[in-house]
Amino acid sequence: MRDGSDSDVMIVGAEGMTVTQRPVSMARMILDRVAASRVREAFRYPVGDRWESLSWGQVGDRVRVIAAGLLALGIRPEDRVAIAAGTRLEWVLADFGILCAGAATTTVYPATPAADVAFILTDSGTRIVFADDDEQIAKLREHRADLPDLVRIVTFDGTPDGDWIIGLAELEQLGQDHLAAHPTAVDDAVAAVVPERLATLIYTSGTTGRPKGVRLVHDNWTYEGAAIQALGLLTADDVQYLWLPLSHSFGKVLLSAQLAVGFATAVDGRIPKLVDNLAVVRPTFMAGAPRIFEKVQHRVTAMAGGGVRRRVFDWALGVGRRVAELRRVGREPSGPLRIQHTVADRLVFAKLRERFGGRVRFFVSGSAALSSEVSEFFHAAGVLILEGYGLTETSAASFVNRPDRFRFGSVGLPLPGTQVRIGDDGEILIRGPGVMRGYHNLPEATAATLTDDGWLRTGDVGEVDDEGFLRVTDRIKDLIKTSGGKYVAPQSLEVAFKAVCPYAGELVVYGEGRPYCTALVALDPEAIASWVHDNGLGALSFAELAAHEQVRVLIAGYIEETNGRLPRWATIKRFAVLARELTVEDGDLTPSLKLRRRAVTARHRDLLESLYER
Repeated sequence: MRDGSDSDVMIVGAEGMTVTQRPVSMARMILDRVAASRVREAFRYPVGDRWESLSWGQVGDRVRVIAAGLLALGIRPEDRVAIAAGTRLEWVLADFGILCAGAATTTVYPATPAADVAFILTDSGTRIVFADDDEQIAKLREHRADLPDLVRIVTFDGTPDGDWIIGLAELEQLGQDHLAAHPTAVDDAVAAVVPERLATLIYTSGTTGRPKGVRLVHDNWTYEGAAIQALGLLTADDVQYLWLPLSHSFGKVLLSAQLAVGFATAVDGRIPKLVDNLAVVRPTFMAGAPRIFEKVQHRVTAMAGGGVRRRVFDWALGVGRRVAELRRVGREPSGPLRIQHTVADRLVFAKLRERFGGRVRFFVSGSAALSSEVSEFFHAAGVLILEGYGLTETSAASFVNRPDRFRFGSVGLPLPGTQVRIGDDGEILIRGPGVMRGYHNLPEATAATLTDDGWLRTGDVGEVDDEGFLRVTDRIKDLIKTSGGKYVAPQSLEVAFKAVCPYAGELVVYGEGRPYCTALVALDPEAIASWVHDNGLGALSFAELAAHEQVRVLIAGYIEETNGRLPRWATIKRFAVLARELTVEDGDLTPSLKLRRRAVTARHRDLLESLYER
């Protein structure tokens, strides 16, 4: 698979699964699911301290009136309607309503600055916005003069003004009135949607440069739902916990899977509530970004404390790892190891699984690279993390490990119907029904990314092994070439470091054109809190802590441990601890928690350069 010719293409679908017979549109999927599962639970959502539910029939009723309300406001086929809100039930209902009105959803991350919101809405030609609250409305007011196409705002929790801004309840009343006068309006709109009609405009979160609008049509999403259903990973009896940003393709594809399979989903985007909610919702699966699983691993390890308790934890983890290794090759423990595992599970692992609700069959990790060490830790505890891979440009899901076929360190096997090949320069190329139809208003960028015969240039570097498992090693644009001509893959180095260091939120590797690599370390305030307390540094500010010699020595130990696993030319020679956490709000991370490497290195260029002056 090296020369990039069609003879080297690995055609996927060998698992005997078909994805060709699927609904004509995502709008059709919605109405079909409502009809097939009317009395079954569709969504759970928090109301104060309790959870309430909607059946598929209730979802269908609300979606119809929302769609009809949009039609009453003059929305036409493929008109763009934006959602600027966090992950919540109303986001889902609005999205489904937009699709059933024959329109297209423009997604806007709630943390997006006002100027970028204005750009997205103007570039997309958005006519109506569903806005979460007054904070989101304020961004629209600030740039109202720049938004000539925006005719109405529908707010979930904001303040209506009786004119430009209306509440969701008012939109639904408009819909009820419209359906009373035009009973078949929504059915007619859904019937008119064809596979190639625009369904979603997702603006890439932009690790570099201005975001580009990715054009995803109904056929993209029906394929994703059908492909995930064909894998047989999920059934209608599953319960999903959904916290991921629905403005991101990773969150959106989970809705497609739900429509195809019919399972119930608990929706709550409040990340601080995640662990507590898991114990209440008791899901059977959940998708997340690697940082979530890293945090859980480090927190569990820290909770083990020291002394006898820590020795028991370490012993149990060692037993769990030995059992997990056996199970990865299809064997079960026997003799003394089986007895030891029973004891280890009772003392340690069962308690961890109970924190997740006690019913999780697997987690799914995506959006960034997951360390093998993290995967192995969870597997030792009896919890499987299935790593997957995809881009916004491929409707999120292109590869995923299976419960019965997985390899840690890989992103798994392609979805049925997806093809992959590796170019001469190691770039991963993907072709299939999930691939976007192009960038919005950017024909040159589209031509640079999509080949004439339908291959998407991912910009990622990787390799496919003899059994079809893909390993993603880095981004082409992120590869660092030192002054000695050696190439360093920073992402691999960063993942390795975060796997061993429980106190770091991020590591940012630097060294293009330099004789060696340096790095910035951003502490995780929550993770390091117990260490700070134990070492008598609780009176220090975060900035003082970052500059303290004890912290430097602590981090240096983990840098040295990471370097011991690397070729000499790829090691970190010097580092600096940042006086602040890296966050989405400050533009250091994307909303899906990927590192904006160029933004961070540009912001701290002087500090990085000073590391070469010592």
